[in-house]
Amino acid sequence: MSTGMTILVTGAAGFIGSHVAEALLARGDEVVGLDNFNDYYDPARKRANVQAALSQPGYRLVEGDVRDVELLDQLFRDGAFDKICHIAAMAGVRASIARPQLYEAVNVRGTMNLLEQARRHGVRTFVFASSSSVYGASNPVPFREDAVVTRPISPYAATKVAKEVLAYTYHHLYGLNCTGLRFFTVYGPRGRPDMAPYLFTKWIAEGHPLRQFGDGSSRRDYTFIDDIVSGVVAALDADLSYELINLGRGETICLTEFIHLVEEVVGKEAIVVQEPTKPGDVPITHADITKACQLLGYSPRVSVRDGMERFWAWYQREVIQAG
Repeated sequence: MSTGMTILVTGAAGFIGSHVAEALLARGDEVVGLDNFNDYYDPARKRANVQAALSQPGYRLVEGDVRDVELLDQLFRDGAFDKICHIAAMAGVRASIARPQLYEAVNVRGTMNLLEQARRHGVRTFVFASSSSVYGASNPVPFREDAVVTRPISPYAATKVAKEVLAYTYHHLYGLNCTGLRFFTVYGPRGRPDMAPYLFTKWIAEGHPLRQFGDGSSRRDYTFIDDIVSGVVAALDADLSYELINLGRGETICLTEFIHLVEEVVGKEAIVVQEPTKPGDVPITHADITKACQLLGYSPRVSVRDGMERFWAWYQREVIQAG
């Protein structure tokens, strides 16, 4: 059923943003997607991501950058947005160590630019993507939202903490409803090609060596894209005053187990090459999802095995056959 809302989705051509935009369109919302199609990975992938949305009458795509204040001024003058779903960001812990200024400019100043537009134009709700990386390497697990997050171990994580703090400031000063969603290792169809689920699938399928960083004991809380989208949409609907909320599966799997799972799904053995742990990587991510369940009715349904089987089906169809 249509909510009658017009929602701005930033990062709308990316993995998560494109899925969120499609979910909003499917229920009848009007969506304006903003993306700059940067080359962090092949922009052609992002062009493919938006094709389904572009076929919908309620969708408009704007090519532009959240750092471009003049473009944002025009965008907000042209359209009255009920809510903002801010997913756009420079992604990746390791890449942020090499280019910290870029990550600050996009993730922090870009967020500030959007918060300013929200304030000026009376947008009532601002939902934004944060990350499990804010918890660093020393918080007790599972991670709870009330944990101290003042010790990030990568520039990427630091920019996500800064976004959360900025959002609180705008909530406090201007009454803007702000919800930060701390995503935990999102994977699935159209997934980012630099992340382990995609890379491991590709390397095993093609018979290339699989680079395993560390001894295989690190653990991740892998969250399927459909579960993440359900949480994002629920947060947009909830109009919470100011909240930080984990969106994960609430379970972990160690790296060695995950590699074995991908081997079973793909039907081939991995050629594992062990390498040292990378700077900025954390030993574990594990979401306490109690708050998401209580405030959003969040209930992740897709197991890692089921999710990787769905991803493998997509990969065979859209990558192997299409290639």
